[in-house]
Amino acid sequence: MIGSTHKTLQALIAPPLAEMGYRLVRLHLGSDVPPSLQIMAEPLSGEAMTVAGCAEVSRKVSRILDEADPIDSDYLLEVSSPGLDRPLVEPQDFERFAGMEAKIEASNLIDGRRKFKGQLMGATDKGARITISDNGQPREFEILFDNIAGAKLVLTDELIKGSSGRS
Repeated sequence: MIGSTHKTLQALIAPPLAEMGYRLVRLHLGSDVPPSLQIMAEPLSGEAMTVAGCAEVSRKVSRILDEADPIDSDYLLEVSSPGLDRPLVEPQDFERFAGMEAKIEASNLIDGRRKFKGQLMGATDKGARITISDNGQPREFEILFDNIAGAKLVLTDELIKGSSGRS
């Protein structure tokens, strides 16, 4: 979902969630019938999302959407945590998870490739930085944010270990 519907939904949902102490990580309106509106959210505190938190977000989003009625048809609302192998959406995500293993897919070819799997090195004003192994040699790429089709963390032992202290 791109364009005005996405922007409308984001503008309707993100501010009230922030007031509740949650960050809207991603939203996606599917094309199936009826469409699914998938909301990923997480506590601003950095703690893990709980089932109770998902229920709280779901109730709030339902009220907002019932009142504003921005979707022209029936839909299914799905609220979840981003999970350990979370999507990387905002520039701050690439900074926050620097040092972790990630996959980034580019919309357009960069040096003959679209898929990059390696260590996240953070972000610049323009793009995400990732170091991959290229024939055994480390090679760093900056993938412009406008060229990122998708990005997510890779589920590794290090990622699991780093999350064990979260509640």
